[in-house]
Amino acid sequence: MALCFLAFVISFVIVIFFTPSLIKVAELKGLIDKPDEKRKTHKGEIPTIGGIMIFAGTIFAYSLTYPIIYMQTFKYEIACMLILFFVGVKDDIIGTAPIKKLAAHFLVALILVLMADLRIKSLHGVLMVEELPEGISIFLSIFTIIVIINSYNLIDGVDGLASGVAFIGAMIFGIWFFEAGNLVLSCFSFSLAGSLLGFLGFNFSPARIFMGDSGSLTIGLIMAILALQLIEYQKSYVLINPLDKISKPALVVAALIYPLYDTLRIFIYRAVRGVSPFSADRNHLHHRLQDLGLTHKQVVLIIYAVSLGTISVVIALKNFDPSTQFFGVIIAAILFFQIPFLYIKKKFQF
Repeated sequence: MALCFLAFVISFVIVIFFTPSLIKVAELKGLIDKPDEKRKTHKGEIPTIGGIMIFAGTIFAYSLTYPIIYMQTFKYEIACMLILFFVGVKDDIIGTAPIKKLAAHFLVALILVLMADLRIKSLHGVLMVEELPEGISIFLSIFTIIVIINSYNLIDGVDGLASGVAFIGAMIFGIWFFEAGNLVLSCFSFSLAGSLLGFLGFNFSPARIFMGDSGSLTIGLIMAILALQLIEYQKSYVLINPLDKISKPALVVAALIYPLYDTLRIFIYRAVRGVSPFSADRNHLHHRLQDLGLTHKQVVLIIYAVSLGTISVVIALKNFDPSTQFFGVIIAAILFFQIPFLYIKKKFQF
């Protein structure tokens, strides 16, 4: 546990200590985001390269605490993180066409799936499906990685949202891997969690800095790696606590619930209206909550609560079969996300 705690503390301290200097550099060099009337509701000019600190804090802490006897997929993870980090930095500074970013996402997915053999090989009883054919496994894994990476990029629209939601997910992954006895993945999770908690101090409303694509793409990639690793965790390892009864696919969906829910929702919304799925608009759930009159803080606290509530549901359903846990999480999330709208509607009726 000491090693995981050390990873958390190192990344947290790095981000807390160096972010103020990064803010000053960004302001001096004009690397800022200006508010507009359509989609951006922040006030003033905010630096957009906070992802540099998330990347640096996570990589430094993970590399320093990485148990050297385990190599596994380390080199592939670092290579993919570097690719998306620099794609994100370029987008933050001069912009990048969506198709080029998607190509980078596809490239890292290929590296992870075909070279690192990081694949979803089984649904572990969800829909009564166990082992998957290799072709379906490869396609599903590539698709999952791309979706998760894009989901964190898409939800980065309100102060403290992406960083806070990712912090919750990273903590869940870190605890699960620690209980499973895997210090490598637990340290990876806690390294990211420490960076995110430190960054959240500067990103929570009113934000002093945004993570930009360099941050959201890095977060999305790491969460995708951790998600697939958890789903396909070796069966030879047995958890010695109630976590062993929780369906791994259900837990992953619960930990990633808001990014996945909002991404699926917005893609369906745009597809029905014949709009490009990559077009920018204010139809995300967090934008809808803002339009109801909620502040940045209220919006993110509601979504944090729903994320934690959904995780609680999968824990409460641990004695049920995998399919019940999986669909129970999805149904619970849909219902939870409707509560703010129903409450505000009822409030205005009176």
